[in-house]
Amino acid sequence: MTDHLASVHVHDPHTEAHSTSSAMLQDVVIGLSDGLTVPFALAAGLSGAVTSSSLVITAGLAEIVAGSIAMGLGGYLAGRTEVEHYSAELAREHHEVKVVPERERAEVDELLAEMGLSEATRRQAVAELTSDPEQWVKFMMKYELGLEEPDPKQAPKSAFTISAAYAVGGLIPLTAYFFTSTPTEGLAWSAAITLVCLLVFGFFKSRMTGQPPVAGAIKMAVVGALAAAAAFGVARFVSN
Repeated sequence: MTDHLASVHVHDPHTEAHSTSSAMLQDVVIGLSDGLTVPFALAAGLSGAVTSSSLVITAGLAEIVAGSIAMGLGGYLAGRTEVEHYSAELAREHHEVKVVPERERAEVDELLAEMGLSEATRRQAVAELTSDPEQWVKFMMKYELGLEEPDPKQAPKSAFTISAAYAVGGLIPLTAYFFTSTPTEGLAWSAAITLVCLLVFGFFKSRMTGQPPVAGAIKMAVVGALAAAAAFGVARFVSN
């Protein structure tokens, strides 16, 4: 038993690092997805309504700043909400263990029965699990409610990662306007650069999430192209 516990403790740092990396990757995907599409659509729309590249650049930069702040704040609030939800459910479980322990023991027995344990094994397992209130509550949180304890430091990390990824993604379609003389020319280069980036990003995103990579790449590029085309068409229609 001691050797087994030592082995679990040895692997704990690896598990935490893996979870952190997964959360960071998810945040990068969220930020880049919106960063590549929203500023691209905005720049395309402005290109259909104005004749100055500087106006497109100014509005694009303003949108990137506002968008990255909004996305970062959204990521932070989502992380804090998860922590607060877990804390509320944890307090409720502690209360129920103290006030209605027999009902909670019956729920532990039901959960173990669903796992396929025999009655004799369940009886012993219930007795051992419920002898320690902390472990009892942890078991209920994980197997009854399906909740894992979130990292309280993850919310600011997510905010920064999403915000930075959005800014990086947003600068990609805007870059072309710095090196072209007219919005129309800038849009042509911006569309080419952004669509390539969307294809590459969509490919690797789908590959990492276990979806067909080619289909995912095409889907992301089509969504970005449709958003930009719609914005351009509306701006051109209104300006005329």
